[in-house]
Amino acid sequence: MNSSFDDKKPIFMQIKERIEDQIVNGQLKEHDQIPSTTQLVSFYKINHLTVSKGINLLLDAEIIYKKRGVGMFVAEHAKELLLEQRKQLFASEYVQPMLEEAGKLGISTQEMIMLIEQYKGSDPE
Repeated sequence: MNSSFDDKKPIFMQIKERIEDQIVNGQLKEHDQIPSTTQLVSFYKINHLTVSKGINLLLDAEIIYKKRGVGMFVAEHAKELLLEQRKQLFASEYVQPMLEEAGKLGISTQEMIMLIEQYKGSDPE
C-alpha cells in the first residue's frame, strides 16, 4: 500500500478508494478481512475519525460488512458491484464528454473506433 495521499481529494475518500482498489484487483476477495481501523491509522499516520469515515462509506455501500468483535470483511459480490459502479462512472466522466467533443469535431463512430484501436495498440476485430 502507498502511504502518501493526493491533496486534490479528501483523505477519507482516498482510504475508501484504496480498499475498493484492493477488492477490484483481487488483493481482497469475498469474506476476506480488511485491515482494522487501528491498523490503517497506524500505517497512514492519520486521524482515527478520518479512517472511520472512509470505512463507514464502504459499510453504507455494502461493499464490506462488520462482524461484531471480529472485524470487517469484504461482502459477497463486492467486486462485481464496484466494477459496475466504475463502468458507469467511466462512461459518464470519460465516454460521454469524449462523444460530445467528437460530435463537435465531426468525428464519426468509425473514426472513433479507429482512434481507440490506434491508441490502444490493437488490431480491428
